[in-house]
Amino acid sequence: MSLAQRGAQGRITAGRRVQWSLARAAQSRVAFTFSRLPKSMPDTTRRRPDGRLILLLGALAACGPLSIDMYLPSLPALAASFGTSPAAAQSTLTSFMFGFSFGMLLYGPMSDAYGRRPVLLGGIALYALASIGCAVAFSIDTLVSVRFLQALGAGAASVLARAIARDAHEPTDAARVLSMLSIVTSIGPLLAPLIGGQLLLLGGWRVVFVALTLFGLTCAVTAYLRVPETWPKEKRASAAIGKSFAAYGHLLTDPVTWGHMMCGGMAFASMFAYITATPFVYIDYFHVKPQYYGLLFGLNIVGIIAGNVLNTKFVGRVGAMKMISAASFVSVVAALAVALVSLTGWGGLWSIVVTLFFVVGVVGLLSANCTTELMHRYPHNAGAAAAVFGAMQLALGALASLAVGAFHDVSPHGMGVVIGVCGVLTFAGRTLVLRSHAAPVKV
Repeated sequence: MSLAQRGAQGRITAGRRVQWSLARAAQSRVAFTFSRLPKSMPDTTRRRPDGRLILLLGALAACGPLSIDMYLPSLPALAASFGTSPAAAQSTLTSFMFGFSFGMLLYGPMSDAYGRRPVLLGGIALYALASIGCAVAFSIDTLVSVRFLQALGAGAASVLARAIARDAHEPTDAARVLSMLSIVTSIGPLLAPLIGGQLLLLGGWRVVFVALTLFGLTCAVTAYLRVPETWPKEKRASAAIGKSFAAYGHLLTDPVTWGHMMCGGMAFASMFAYITATPFVYIDYFHVKPQYYGLLFGLNIVGIIAGNVLNTKFVGRVGAMKMISAASFVSVVAALAVALVSLTGWGGLWSIVVTLFFVVGVVGLLSANCTTELMHRYPHNAGAAAAVFGAMQLALGALASLAVGAFHDVSPHGMGVVIGVCGVLTFAGRTLVLRSHAAPVKV
């Protein structure tokens, strides 16, 4: 072969290589373009934790806490604006809690039957529209009604954020991701009262709902663009809407379900008892200045974040069940310590602060692992499992708040008794889970 022929053949080969490279690059660009579009995510393509998805799901899960905590500083101003009593203003919180619980129970089975994405987007849209209604409400009765609707939407965001995290990740990664969600969600209650107070100064209580509207719209647009469908069609076919709601019957006759609800729910109830009692215990009984109360409150939020960080580090190594066992032991010991120092007065304020740090610090860890284990026990009804767990948490939290209020004083005695009982029941739930989790699921 002459040098000219060899040169021509080399140029042809080089040209083919360039064409092949360009074709591969074009295929990569097409694949990248389609990979960015929301699409179904079958079980075989579960992925490793994605920081951006975790932040978005955390923001969605925070809809409920933000809608409560950002609004708290506005209650006196709202009562004055409508010329009504503080009790009537507080009824807007009660209606929100009822709507939130009902929404979680409603949307879980719906998402099992129709898919996560359409139900999630519909719930967030309802949340944003109801937030507009709150901002323009002309009477306290109207506000109570639209707060219920706002909570219905927030319930969808909360329960489906957790279900999507479970669908998209392997069991160990799902527990880690739920802990990361709890970290993101915990930042909301820490900052929301401060932001709400500043918004109140800026333009009154209606501005708070304008801010919640903007938050809801932002979440809706971002979820539409970024959240994929994680519940495959073949699973939806076996989860008709009637069967999905019937799953509650199977869940509530399973001792493992009750064990997880007791363990995660009573730990959550101890936190509600703390939230209900400490404004009076710290400020009225121990004479802590109101401006310093936020610092003590924030200390326990730091405890929740620390507990969830530990969970993300160790759950992959030791498993969710061992994390539940260890955290419930910490919970019962710390809860009984709170009861002891509250009833005896040993150590004064700081003994209560320190023991509460450990009680509250394991709440997020227990919630993440109990939810994950329950959803993986019922993989075809994960939405219903997440919903019944979340609704039970709220119900037990409300009962704990009522129990604290029944003592009718500002001393720490009632808080100590209620938290002590919650700690014992948390450990009892752990015992029930460990004894029954190996039993097969009855269908």
